[in-house]
Amino acid sequence: MRAVYVSGKDAVEWRDVELPRPGDSDVLLKMRACGICGSDAYYIKMGGIPPRQGNTPLGHEPAAEVVYVGPKVSGVQVGDHVVINPMAFRDGLLGSGGAQGGLSEYVLVQDAKAGLQFRVIPKEIPWEVAALNEPMAVAHHAVNRSGAKSGDAVAVFGAGPIGLGAVISLKARGVAHVVAIDVLERRLETALQVGADAVIHAGEQDVVQELIRLHGTSADGVGHGPKAGTDVYIDAAGAPSVIQQALSSAKHLAKLTIVAVHKAPVEVDFGAILATEMDIRLSMGYPTEIFEVTDTLIANWDKYRAIISHRIPFEQALEALDLAKTPGAADKVVVVFP
Repeated sequence: MRAVYVSGKDAVEWRDVELPRPGDSDVLLKMRACGICGSDAYYIKMGGIPPRQGNTPLGHEPAAEVVYVGPKVSGVQVGDHVVINPMAFRDGLLGSGGAQGGLSEYVLVQDAKAGLQFRVIPKEIPWEVAALNEPMAVAHHAVNRSGAKSGDAVAVFGAGPIGLGAVISLKARGVAHVVAIDVLERRLETALQVGADAVIHAGEQDVVQELIRLHGTSADGVGHGPKAGTDVYIDAAGAPSVIQQALSSAKHLAKLTIVAVHKAPVEVDFGAILATEMDIRLSMGYPTEIFEVTDTLIANWDKYRAIISHRIPFEQALEALDLAKTPGAADKVVVVFP
């Protein structure tokens, strides 16, 4: 079968590899879609992941069809559609340093257990939407970490895939008002499409003043203001200006959750924000959310579909990787299989 591998620094290639041979306790999956993540570009740049540098299979956002079920496996049958937990494979992290990757025709699940490495989903969910399950679990974990609840006012900085996923999860849990903030008009349009109550164009509008207008006026713990009435801020953008805008507008006991990867240190004046008693939280991965988010994805798959900007055939997977790593060229790229 064909698979995509990192073969060296800034080098990726097709390889013909042996088709996996499943045993009695295994499940064989035929890949049907696989999203491209920013991590893939990082793996390519560094030449792969030790100890598989120069020999790293890619693809950790897959959706698949079950084509073989070992006689010792229960809870799944041939023909089922599944979303996948890439962190739970016996032979290493799928597409992130393990022995297999989702950008291949087939993937073997050893010692397979339904609810651990995969979850069965309804067959009407489009493959490319099912492939969003893994990144949307990242967004869902950020929402869980934020503590946002029904009745809250929330600001989401960054309307890329993770920010948009956070918007959907926030609205699914009954959050009263969600504002999406970005500098790209097309992303703001998508944010409204998936359920944001309002948007702010950070390149053209004063973010703090717009938050005050949308969420009302408040103050810090000693009465200093005006501050925005925003209860929760989620940083899915990773720009230093986002942190400054959130901190400068924060009311008493507001919460900031950072899910974005900041590639440089960010200066914070803790003296200036002491009176806000603000919670600053970090969010990484999906400790429990990989299949928790699946319920929201099933219920709102039409909204999640709007996150996808490009669908690229598997035979053009190398071009898909180039497209995804080109700044501004795409939002969410999903490779689809024949």
